[in-house]
Amino acid sequence: MKLIIAIVQPNRLEEVKEALTEVEVFRLTVLDCLGYGRQKGQKSAFRGQDLSINLLRKVQLQIAVNDEFVEPTIEAIMKGARTGEKGQIGDGKIFVLPMDDCVRIRTGERGSEAI
Repeated sequence: MKLIIAIVQPNRLEEVKEALTEVEVFRLTVLDCLGYGRQKGQKSAFRGQDLSINLLRKVQLQIAVNDEFVEPTIEAIMKGARTGEKGQIGDGKIFVLPMDDCVRIRTGERGSEAI
């Protein structure tokens, strides 16, 4: 079992959800978050003053999957989150973490069965 955490642009969320549905991944948690990576924020002007906005709005997806769904899930996220054919800086990042256990609260099921 793995926990996949993906940080993507908020405007790409619907495309990512559609791509995940195509590979039969239906369970996910979505959180609003702030951050920056290689793009290091944005520069803008407000009332004639230059402003540097370090933290950009992002969306974090948390998806628990069994081992056979890891690669299809990663590919689906990349397909939905990538801007254009080659992508752009700021498209996001995917982290894959080992998950020791999962428990379904309602039934008490554990492990792969609970996902």
